[in-house]
Amino acid sequence: MKRYKAIFLDWDDTIGDWQQAEYLALKDIYEACRLQELYPVFENYIEAYKPYNLELWGKYGRGDVSKEYLHFERFYRPLLPEKGSTLDGRSKEEMARWIGKEFLRLTNQYFRLLPEADRVVRYLAAKYPLTIISNGFKEVQYYKFAHSGLQDCLTHTLISDEIGINKPLPGIFHIALERNGVKAEEAVMIGDSYSSDIAGAKNAGIDQIWLHEGDTEETATYIVPGLAEVMNIL
Repeated sequence: MKRYKAIFLDWDDTIGDWQQAEYLALKDIYEACRLQELYPVFENYIEAYKPYNLELWGKYGRGDVSKEYLHFERFYRPLLPEKGSTLDGRSKEEMARWIGKEFLRLTNQYFRLLPEADRVVRYLAAKYPLTIISNGFKEVQYYKFAHSGLQDCLTHTLISDEIGINKPLPGIFHIALERNGVKAEEAVMIGDSYSSDIAGAKNAGIDQIWLHEGDTEETATYIVPGLAEVMNIL
């Protein structure tokens, strides 16, 4: 196996269980805002929210929309503004802003590590300097880092919200290389998202470990079904 001098890690759905936190937060919001008026069952709301949220994150990653636009619009559009300007006695703009604040609070409340994360991160930290590279918002990511129990394992944390460069743009990876004093061929990026983690690392000339289950036409330096399998490579 190739020997590396630095490990770069995504956070959400690589180390932290973002999908579960997001689901539980949206379920609380659905009930608190009485969104049954728009979506008879919660799954209908999720189906309206998720694809548009993913589309907006893609635009944010390319620098096409701002953080503020993403965070407001992803909650406003599923309120179906074409069906009226108010809901539950509030304007839909006001409700979207409230949902945005509540979503950040609740996803922090429901934050959990993925099952193998603690063991794998500690294994890696004993052998390499670890750098988190995340597109998340700083006000939630720093909370997660502080409450993960893994802060002592992290040498550097790079959040696109602070750096001003999002994955998959190579600039944020170049900064990670500089912070660690290593060349591109001496680092490897671990992540679950092909479009941001894997494609971004490729663009920067960095090897990749893609956490992915099932068939795919995409390629990476290594493809493993879960985080625990990373220990067979590093």
